[in-house]
Amino acid sequence: MKVVIVGGVAGGATAAARLRRLDESAEIIILERSGYVSYANCGLPYYVGHVIEDAAQLTLQTPEQFRARFGIDVRVHHEVTALHPQRKSVSVRNLESGAVYEESYDKLLLSPGAKAVQPPLPGADDPRVFTLRTVEDTLRIRQYLDTQHPRRALIIGGGFIGLEAAENLMHAGVQTTLVQLDNQLMPPLDYDMATALHAYLREKGLQLYLQESAVSVFSSAAGLTVQLKSGKAVETDLLLVAVGVAPDTKLAKEAGLTLGIKDSIVVDEHMQTSVPDIYAVGDAVQVRQFVTGQSALISLAGPANKQGRIAADNLCGIPSVFRGTQGASVLKLFDMTVASTGINEKTAAAAGLSYDKVVTFSPSHATYYPGATNMTIKTLFEPETGRILGAQITGFEGVDKRIDDLSIAIRAHMTAADLAELELSYAPPYSSAKDPVNMAGFVIENVRSGLVKQCHWDAYAQLPRDGSVQFLDVRTAEEVTQAPMPEGTIHIPLDVLREHLHQLRTDKPVYVNCYSGLRSYLACRILSQHGFICYNLSGGSRFYQQIMDEQHFDAAPRHACGIDLSR
Repeated sequence: MKVVIVGGVAGGATAAARLRRLDESAEIIILERSGYVSYANCGLPYYVGHVIEDAAQLTLQTPEQFRARFGIDVRVHHEVTALHPQRKSVSVRNLESGAVYEESYDKLLLSPGAKAVQPPLPGADDPRVFTLRTVEDTLRIRQYLDTQHPRRALIIGGGFIGLEAAENLMHAGVQTTLVQLDNQLMPPLDYDMATALHAYLREKGLQLYLQESAVSVFSSAAGLTVQLKSGKAVETDLLLVAVGVAPDTKLAKEAGLTLGIKDSIVVDEHMQTSVPDIYAVGDAVQVRQFVTGQSALISLAGPANKQGRIAADNLCGIPSVFRGTQGASVLKLFDMTVASTGINEKTAAAAGLSYDKVVTFSPSHATYYPGATNMTIKTLFEPETGRILGAQITGFEGVDKRIDDLSIAIRAHMTAADLAELELSYAPPYSSAKDPVNMAGFVIENVRSGLVKQCHWDAYAQLPRDGSVQFLDVRTAEEVTQAPMPEGTIHIPLDVLREHLHQLRTDKPVYVNCYSGLRSYLACRILSQHGFICYNLSGGSRFYQQIMDEQHFDAAPRHACGIDLSR
């Protein structure tokens, strides 16, 4: 069997190695147009910021190592220019010599990946405008930093690459500004969860322009001037365009393969395309979203590697199946960790799913052991069954551990009751006897059983202040002084609530808040058993105030350095 693989990064390289392990006699050829195979896309920004110093560390295998260890013919700087399914061959151009030839195959595996989206931006052909997708891109940016020593950088795009690049440019001492079209960074998060990220990055010195876009670039010897849609002009020495990626499927389209979302390649559960003997994997293929069952585009290294292995199995007669991806991801930003898995509210609403959510605030480990930090965990669930649909976490320590637990729960179709019962490892330096994942399960079950009613931040902000409802704050006096709630809120600390029930009326609903949502839950249990209709502010006052602060920040007039001019 002769297998030709187009693209030698995550999916293609994994498939090639798996093929060799399964079939020692197979002839395997990798055709890669760049100069590198089996490299770590996710590590590229860290070379820019000098966190990874040696460029060789970015590649897991060199072409020579692939040949020596696996007996695979790896041809870098070889671009496939056309597919010929009828005669089972591909046209290839050697980018070093210019020679053109045809390579035949018995089986063809497409792993072309995705290409950086280039928005129509006049002036973006300046050599100081970069993208960050390949090793070559990374080397160009690093060389520019090391030789030209830019003082200012502007990034367009607030997804994974844009944010990782921002952190690393700032780590390299470059004053950095980021422009994002949406009202939030990190699209896998919901807006309410992203607000913590916004505040933290501003605190670190990142200048943010949200709900903004670049319209043109003007060049001069002194630098670049990027004109924004709002009329603002940003001066910079380096511009990085990181607005996302699109499936690189020009060859598949020209060859007549069935295409799906954004011209991605449609494959079945065995990773086979619509054309016999042609398989496809990685960022170029349309996948099944595991939670919704709907078609989706999810560009992540983990699924790409799994798809490569599954395709190789099927090429060798092993009927492996890819059952979809839930988009589990984690991102480091300075000391903060941001993670998500499954679906968020936007996706759930678009899919027409019935869902509810809880927001919990948990320490990373036992608070009596030094060094505990807090995590905000938002968990989406199906109200009828309690099935876990998605989770988002922001925090500093232990975030990756909890998102993996919740990711496994989603994959196993677990419910909130299952989360509550999970037996997770515990020692004071690592967790609490009731782990944050257990706590999410407890809270969801309290909501589903009717032990407590919730009021989420957006509904809370719209409640009338005309006396028709009651607002109760059960924090301590010191807490209220430091962070007061809106005027008209009644303050009764939780520990003296029973003695002051007469201050509340049973004929009006009571909306209760505390710092994290725990004491207000306890207050609701007291009140509901004394005849009150009670609602707990989900996530507590600190979550609510975080979102309100973000909305006030967005509404305030600012000059180019982000200073509030309304004060």
